[in-house]
Amino acid sequence: MKPLFQLSTRSYDEEIILVQKAMQELEAKCNVKNGFALKEASKMAGWTFFDLELSTEMLSIIETSGMMINAQGFGFNEQLKNFVGHYLETKGSNCRIKKIDY
Repeated sequence: MKPLFQLSTRSYDEEIILVQKAMQELEAKCNVKNGFALKEASKMAGWTFFDLELSTEMLSIIETSGMMINAQGFGFNEQLKNFVGHYLETKGSNCRIKKIDY
């Protein structure tokens, strides 16, 4: 199953551009095409929620390349969530991230 994250933000129009650019850069680092998918956004109580799905190929490269070495967390799922969240943060994103499926 492909990893799926829920991202949430109060400034969707700015954040979606940052997230797309950051994920395209990660795709290039991993040398993968179609490594991620951003799902349709939904709004609730001033927040916008949208899903980020990683391809199995991109996940495999992230896992085996050593990119996650400094990722904190108990178990692989939490480390992966923290890695993706930190990566987006280093690219200027302020989205909150939650792992919703693996």
